[in-house]
Amino acid sequence: MALPKRKHSKARRDKSRTHWKLSFLSLTKCPQCARPIVPHRICTACGFYRGRQVLVIADKSQKKKSSE
Repeated sequence: MALPKRKHSKARRDKSRTHWKLSFLSLTKCPQCARPIVPHRICTACGFYRGRQVLVIADKSQKKKSSE
């Protein structure tokens, strides 16, 4: 296995790590409820994806009544 002849300096090591940064999450608005969602995902608030309802989301008030 090949080995380096000389040690890479800390500056050289850190220069290559400048591209290891986190990127911001891209968000769009849901066309139904206008909440921020990740693109190409079902809206967790209303259950719509591409203009049609995929999930039936129960309201919080209905959940409380059914659990009591």
